[in-house]
Amino acid sequence: MILCAGEALIDMIPTPTLSDREGYVPHTGGAVFNTAVALGRLGARSGLLCGISTDLFGQQLMTALVASHVDVTHVIRSDRPTTLAFVQLTDGHATYSFFDENSAGRMIGTDDIPPLSDDVTALYCGGISLACEPGAETYAHLVQTEGTDRAVMLDPNIRPGFIQDSARYRARLTRVLALSDIVKVSDEDLNWIFPGPEPLTAKIDMLRDAGPKIVIMTRGGAGVTAILPDGAEITVPAQRVEVVDTVGAGDTFNAGVLAHLSENGLLTKSALRSLSTDDLTAALRFGARVAAVTVSRAGANPPWREELSEQ
Repeated sequence: MILCAGEALIDMIPTPTLSDREGYVPHTGGAVFNTAVALGRLGARSGLLCGISTDLFGQQLMTALVASHVDVTHVIRSDRPTTLAFVQLTDGHATYSFFDENSAGRMIGTDDIPPLSDDVTALYCGGISLACEPGAETYAHLVQTEGTDRAVMLDPNIRPGFIQDSARYRARLTRVLALSDIVKVSDEDLNWIFPGPEPLTAKIDMLRDAGPKIVIMTRGGAGVTAILPDGAEITVPAQRVEVVDTVGAGDTFNAGVLAHLSENGLLTKSALRSLSTDDLTAALRFGARVAAVTVSRAGANPPWREELSEQ
């Protein structure tokens, strides 16, 4: 099982009403939640470790997880509120206003984490979960205690507005990077982690030196570039589709990469250390294919496996 550890929240998506005024419709979301759901829909064994409320939005999240075949054994329920993210779309690009204080997801502690069984073979983490304390420390602790022998993928998806103490966040990120096998970053992420004047190529090398040997850098419509453990570089173009919005695009891409690696027996620390160019290229192409479906429709709505076969 690929256990996704991190936030589950409600995206409030702007939608026209009958009076021609804009309203908001609640959609399930959260970077880590989206990846877990996408994995489940792709047929991969996935689970979510997260704090989820018992309120009406929490029930919506739980229903969506079960419907997408995501294991909820590791979900931590509480009566704290659900995190809400109000989305503003500009030319298909999403920006967010978050309401997260004292939420069910943010307030989990290390004592809340259930023991992981041997069928959890890989961990996926990132998003705002690693920025918002106290839960951020809980997720970092999970990777440090459970990621030594399991494959770990990290997508920091850095949002500076959530980082209240840069030094503490950098220290936490450093601990997680040390155990990560795959890291996906944008150029903005990379420039935040390493704010110096060095070119992106040098910063990718610096990132690999921090722990992960596979670095995937997304470049929007230009596709993705990845560096393998032996230093080889590959580029995979983005699939051309009519973009409705970009909500959940990167999360779905991550799920596609993880699902493809898992299906081919490559989602282990040992296999990733010797991953071939062909194997990583195939995983990236599958991730791009899955993400293309997500951006072609509103909200974070990853495709089911049978939808891909129909294309």
